[in-house]
Amino acid sequence: MEHIDTAVIHRFDTRSSRPCEFCRELDPHFPERRPLDQMVATSRRAVASAHLTEDGYVRHRMLELIQKTSREPVTAA
Repeated sequence: MEHIDTAVIHRFDTRSSRPCEFCRELDPHFPERRPLDQMVATSRRAVASAHLTEDGYVRHRMLELIQKTSREPVTAA
């Protein structure tokens, strides 16, 4: 195991992770995700980069983009 970066080992340590609240609230398919794709590091806010896996990160970013594009445009009054 000495050839594996310790940061990578800690990134997949599920003992220090929790489900992403942002994804849980906005993604109707959240329960169907793989367990690791649902998790974020407990030491961080529920942001895309806190996800433990790349797939979790990508799905989080997609939700953020959907949320941004679904807002009404701001108009100058």
